[in-house]
Parts: sequence; C-alpha cells; structure tokens
Amino acid sequence: MTALDASPTDLDAVVKPASKPTIAGRIEARLRHDILHGILKPGARLNLDRLRETMDVGLSPLREAVTRLVADGLIEVAAQRGYTVTPISVGNLNEVSALRIELEPYALRRSIANGGLDWEISVMAALYRLNKTDRIAGDGASLAKWEAANNAFHLALIERCDMPLLMKMYRTLVALNDRYRHIYLQAVGIQREVIDEHTAIAEAAVERRVDDAANLLCGHIERSTTNLQRLVAAGLPKEPE
Repeated sequence: MTALDASPTDLDAVVKPASKPTIAGRIEARLRHDILHGILKPGARLNLDRLRETMDVGLSPLREAVTRLVADGLIEVAAQRGYTVTPISVGNLNEVSALRIELEPYALRRSIANGGLDWEISVMAALYRLNKTDRIAGDGASLAKWEAANNAFHLALIERCDMPLLMKMYRTLVALNDRYRHIYLQAVGIQREVIDEHTAIAEAAVERRVDDAANLLCGHIERSTTNLQRLVAAGLPKEPE
C-alpha cells in the first residue's frame, strides 16, 4: 500500500511515526532535574564543553537543551559570562508566588465552570492519592513520590480551565517554585502539614463553592510561600563558592 492508497488514519501512521525522546530532550530532562533538585547549584556557571564531555553528548543538542531551559527561566545567559543556573532569592520567590496567586485561582474558577463529573472524580482521586502518600524528611524516595502526588493534585484542580497558554505558564511557575522546595526543605527537613488545606480546597471545588475554593487556594499558596521565605532569607543552604 502506498501513501496515496492509505486511509486518513493509516496516513497519519505513515507521515507521523511514533515519536521518541530526542537527544536534546533527554539532555534537557537531565539538566532540568539537576537544577530543580539543587545538584546544579543556583548561580553556578555552566561550561558547555565540560557538560558535553560529562554527559557524552554533542554540542548541538546540548545547546538546544540549554536554550529551552533559558526560555523556562532556569538558566540565564549574559554576554561575556555565558550560561549560569538562575540564582534564587526572596524576590524571585515572591514574584513566582504572586503570579501563581493571580493565575491558579482564575484557572480553578474556570475548571469549576467547565468540569463535569469526570473532573470531580479526578480531583478527589488525586486528593486521596496525595493524602495516602507519606512524606518522610530525609527520605528522598518518599519526598519524590509526595511531590509527584502533590503536583498531580494541583494539576487536577485546574486542568479543565481549557486554556493551553495558561497551563504552559502554570507548569513553568510550578517548576520554579518546586526548585525552592526541593533545595530548602530537603536541607532543613521541615515539612508543613497540608492535608487539611488540600482537602478543604478539593471539597469546595467539587461542591462548586467557587469563591471559597479560590480563596482557600490563595491562602494555601501564601502560607507555603511564607514558609519558604523564612528559609531563603536565613541563607540555607549556603550559596556556591
């Protein structure tokens, strides 16, 4: 069978073979992980030649991956200085928080308006999984599972906003916010208990109490930010030399 004889479904398979992660995509994922978890320290300079040798990759896909992370705000580039991991600061954390407080409650309101029974089930299932996931200070595996469940819950709340651009911005902001939590909370072992907050947000959302849900989400973000602000201001962990 030729492409001309194929049905539309068959033609899609001919024209669009199953996609696989590109080399640049794999490099991006590894660098993103290392930046978000503080393995590549905030403010650290990135030597592309050294990274290329360490990761055993070509310079072209490495540059492509780094360029994507620049667009996401995780890497900065400046003339005469090259690439550096974006520094962290109370000011940056406050900006990320302020944008989340503007965008997420708006997205939640739209999700409540658009979402049906399937959305309600998704929210409550994500809440159940999150509340059943242990978060043990100093246990990297349990922290990673909790982080994944936490992000899945927050995503379930707002994904029916049906606004792709908003969701793209949301994912960027969450990644920037998570970097602070990964670095600082693992360093000091402080875990704020949020089961009651998450439960209250979810119940208000599925009960269509729009204002309550939005206000509860705002308060949740603000309290989490305040907790991180104290740690960042205290200078933990130490800045790279």
